[in-house]
Amino acid sequence: MGILVLVFIFISLTQHGDAHGPESCNHGGGLCRVGTCISGEYLAQYCFEPIILCCKNLSPANPES
Repeated sequence: MGILVLVFIFISLTQHGDAHGPESCNHGGGLCRVGTCISGEYLAQYCFEPIILCCKNLSPANPES
């Protein structure tokens, strides 16, 4: 019974409106975080709304020559 509830919650999270999933976040240069973004990051989208956020750096890393 417990596994069935977990599967239902997972399906509900992935089917929610603005949830893009971790692949989209990582491909866009972000990291999925639980709760809040850390200092120097902003909320770009949701990996699994409303719990897991996709956070990106405020300033993109510049490659040094």
